[in-house]
Amino acid sequence: MRRLLSIATLYPNPQLPRFGTFVARSLEALAAREDWEVTVINPIGLPPVTFGHYRALARAVVSGNENGVVVHRLRFPLIPRIGGRFNPALIARSVLPLAHRLHAAQPFDVVDAQFFYPDGPAAARIAAALGLPLSIKARGADISYWGARPYARAAMCDAADRADILLAVSEALRDDMAQLGLQREKIAIHYTGLDRALFHPRNRTEARAEIASRFGIATGGPLLATVGALIPRKGQALVIAAMPDIADAQLALVGNGPDRPALQAQAERLGLAGRVHFLGSLDHQAIATLLAAADAMVLPSASEGLANAWVEALACGTPLVITDVGGARELVRSASAGLLVGRNAPAIAAGICALLAAPPAQDAVAATVARFSWSENAADLARYYRTITAG
Repeated sequence: MRRLLSIATLYPNPQLPRFGTFVARSLEALAAREDWEVTVINPIGLPPVTFGHYRALARAVVSGNENGVVVHRLRFPLIPRIGGRFNPALIARSVLPLAHRLHAAQPFDVVDAQFFYPDGPAAARIAAALGLPLSIKARGADISYWGARPYARAAMCDAADRADILLAVSEALRDDMAQLGLQREKIAIHYTGLDRALFHPRNRTEARAEIASRFGIATGGPLLATVGALIPRKGQALVIAAMPDIADAQLALVGNGPDRPALQAQAERLGLAGRVHFLGSLDHQAIATLLAAADAMVLPSASEGLANAWVEALACGTPLVITDVGGARELVRSASAGLLVGRNAPAIAAGICALLAAPPAQDAVAATVARFSWSENAADLARYYRTITAG
């Protein structure tokens, strides 16, 4: 039995149960194996005086055993909006006393970071203090967003130099990491996993009736789903702008975020209020039902690593209309998986209409992601970690 210490700011907590669920599923799958024990330290950034949503987040600083993973949550001092450059050092300073105690009681074999910034530089300090090998994983936004900031890029490159292995969620992301100056020869591909018990093809008519009953979405025309945080990078405004050119279609938007008021106003302005539905944050079961009911999953992101929502939609037999970003070409390799389109409303509308005119069979769509599962994800992760541990 080997022991992993994972530093993960991106991890579900009692106040944000959907935050970083893909990180939790990966580490839970690793912990379910017989050869690895997993401990997570989940630092939660809180300002000295908690206000607004921080007051609720402060109540989430609770620890326990969660689905086979020992999770320690602690707070680190956060300076809202301007403290990004200081977060790695503040996280490391807050985490190190606990990491030392845990390591002294029962030694770890590997330290990992589940997001490249701020987790990676913080984990590098912790791994050095404990004298342990280090793995850092990149997921997409950490590279595209933080890599564009010189102070973060310098810290990421330094942490990468100290790491024993780097992981990327797609081949395309490995290219982006190399362009930042990270050592390509250290980077291994670690694709996401998939809960096959939830995400699989269903009778679309039955799933659509279930969605109609739960959310009041009309069943007369095509159903389009968009799954992602309501932020500009995900491109929901472009999907709404395309809707007037897609006759009778209904659009279901899953997710929350700061763009919601503007998106709702846009739908009203275009006379689409009855056809664009804001479902908020949904649990995995509801998302799986929606994806199985949808005729297409549309997500015109400006950047991605390899989106879990892409894989989950395909597993449900629902083809994609997405932009050519990140690992999109690693999934959309045939017409069965859907279409890659330009990041503008006319191209999105044209792609959706083409797909609706000649929809691929659900089983053929699902077959495009047959290689994805959480057990495979965990097996790959265990193999990567073993390459950097002694013995």
